[in-house]
Amino acid sequence: MIVKRGLRFVKSGGMAWRMDGHPNSPSASAKLSREERLAAKLRENLRRRKAQARATSASPSAADELSASQSLPKPPPES
Repeated sequence: MIVKRGLRFVKSGGMAWRMDGHPNSPSASAKLSREERLAAKLRENLRRRKAQARATSASPSAADELSASQSLPKPPPES
């Protein structure tokens, strides 16, 4: 049976060397920093969306006027 070089798990011990869960490993610190970056991006996105919602709800009449001025006139009703 032909097996690719990187897929020989029996001799190399599989991937146990990568999944040892050692907290001081570079992958653990990289994962933590990634989680911190994602959390910061989520907070930033939430703040932006809240500000946008406040701006929209603060001036509903301006939005209504804008949409009313851009709409087409209604045709007269048919009798």
